[in-house]
Amino acid sequence: QVQLVESGGGLVLPGGSLTLSCAASGSTHSILTMSWYRQAPGKERELVAAIGRNALMTNYADSVKGRFTISRDNAMSMVYLQMNSLKPEDTAVYYCNVVNEWSTAYWGQGTQVTVSS
Repeated sequence: QVQLVESGGGLVLPGGSLTLSCAASGSTHSILTMSWYRQAPGKERELVAAIGRNALMTNYADSVKGRFTISRDNAMSMVYLQMNSLKPEDTAVYYCNVVNEWSTAYWGQGTQVTVSS
């Protein structure tokens, strides 16, 4: 079992920045991929960014490329999402997701990001 707790969401002006953090606990040694997803009202949950175990692989949604950066600290069992140049369309609940070596996925409870003037 893996437990995930996100933090760092909030209200930010367009063009501003936020950094989301996700702390993993439990069987963290089995974690392979760590990802961030988001879900806006009335829309399906979508992948924002993903990072492999050794950080050699990263993947970004086209809508956030060049603005968001995903990183991880395996020693601390953390994953981060640095979000720059935020736009109103980035407004959503952001969820941390991890997949372990048995392909089991775990989700955090989500953190709200609102981009508005």
